[in-house]
Amino acid sequence: MDDAPRGDACEPAESAGAVAASRDPLAGYLERILRAPVYDVAIESPLEVAPRLSRRLGSEVLLKREDLQPVFSFKLRGAYNRIARLSEAEAARGVVCASAGNHAQGVALAASRRGIPVLVVMPETTPRIKVEAVRALGAAVLLHGDDFDQASARAREIEAREGRVFVHPFDDPDVIAGQGTVAMEILRQRRGEAIDAIYVPVGGGGLVAGVAAYAKALFPAIRVVGVEPIDAPTLHAALAAGCPVTLPEVGLFADGCAVRRIGEETFRIARSAVDEVILVSTDEICAAIQDLHEDTRSAVEPAGALALAGLKRDASMRPASAGARIAIVSGANLNFDRLRHIAERAELGQQREMLLAVTIPERPGSFRAFCRLLGRRNVTEFNYRYADAEAAHIFVGLGLEGPAAREQVLAALAAAGLDAVDLSNDELAKLHIRHLVGGPARGIRDERLIRFEFPERPGALARFLDAIGARWNISLFHYRNHGSDFGRVLAGIQVPPGDAAEFAAHLAALGYRHVEETGGPAHRMFLGG
Repeated sequence: MDDAPRGDACEPAESAGAVAASRDPLAGYLERILRAPVYDVAIESPLEVAPRLSRRLGSEVLLKREDLQPVFSFKLRGAYNRIARLSEAEAARGVVCASAGNHAQGVALAASRRGIPVLVVMPETTPRIKVEAVRALGAAVLLHGDDFDQASARAREIEAREGRVFVHPFDDPDVIAGQGTVAMEILRQRRGEAIDAIYVPVGGGGLVAGVAAYAKALFPAIRVVGVEPIDAPTLHAALAAGCPVTLPEVGLFADGCAVRRIGEETFRIARSAVDEVILVSTDEICAAIQDLHEDTRSAVEPAGALALAGLKRDASMRPASAGARIAIVSGANLNFDRLRHIAERAELGQQREMLLAVTIPERPGSFRAFCRLLGRRNVTEFNYRYADAEAAHIFVGLGLEGPAAREQVLAALAAAGLDAVDLSNDELAKLHIRHLVGGPARGIRDERLIRFEFPERPGALARFLDAIGARWNISLFHYRNHGSDFGRVLAGIQVPPGDAAEFAAHLAALGYRHVEETGGPAHRMFLGG
């Protein structure tokens, strides 16, 4: 959790409405949820047993399949409940919203059912498939900005200029109540059978607030557990600060939960009704996507598997209980080309693969001796390039039969006198080194190694290179499209010591998220001069 982004100090924000004025955070929500007319457009999604996971974890694991909604996401519930309650005068003005996908589709479908004009502002980085899905539901689409925050700001400008009603994706009592119908169904579907915990993905907090408000009103003993990506801990940071805070940046892998600030009203409810928040890594999310596919043969988006990743982590720390553990599978709007990246990371997340950097003698027979040490373990990848006459650094992926095998491998290599470094948690290794075959470059001086993320759109790579500029020599460059809204680049840049301050200022002005990797173990062994 120490790696989670830090937020700013508590700061004021707009009120979510009259409900927020109540002393009891849950007051009125039970009735709001019971009266929400979401079934005009939504289905009562099934609550399914996950047999493989249940056996593996030793607990009854149930999946609330919100990925089976007409727009493949729970977002339809809240959007429709908000739009259904518009007066005729408000409906005549039309609605506007900002979204990169799921909320946009919910608003578009809900508005079309009432015949209300709708404009959706989406980031320019939004994949074409999501833009077309929103247009197919009858909405006008305006592409603006690189992320949700910029799109939302533009939507607010349109609200003020044209008088349209802004449909907030999470921080609205009607939206929260619509999402709360998920909990209403869960409790009805269990028919009095015991529930230990409900695991809920958290972005802006609309779903976790609605679920917690309903579940705690009727069964206070049920644990409501929020689950967030470790690099987008909006609720976790707000609970630590005692109020909503704005994170300086958030990770983009689980884009459905990539929100920098939790809502005021959603936090007010969550602070009193959510029992715990669990943070999970990208690898754990990928492993949960794999688990869902193995149990349901469905492919869900990263945010859709977030709750299950949290359930698995919680189950590893807590003994099995009498009640069921329920994960809300929140969405399935997955770009097909992201599956490659997910598949690469899933085995690491399941602890069924490890990545190793191993130094072996540069002499005939070394490879054979190394492979004999591995026994019958599956080698998933092997990268090598001659460096010098004394030693070779090899990058190896190994299949593991369980978590304990990791230490067995490291012990066997150490006993043989080989220096081995476990790179399974090294982002540089996982994103770039495993795809690079080269080795140290001779004669390269003052090289800085930096990972960048930039908005992915046509021509983005050329614009990125223009932004880097020609002031310093680029000595290494690796780019790989991971099928997401943001591209990832590893760049080696030669920066003389005297230029350090100027280079730092240039990076700050560049505005791209970046991480310096100079001097890390993967850099030293495979790319260092």
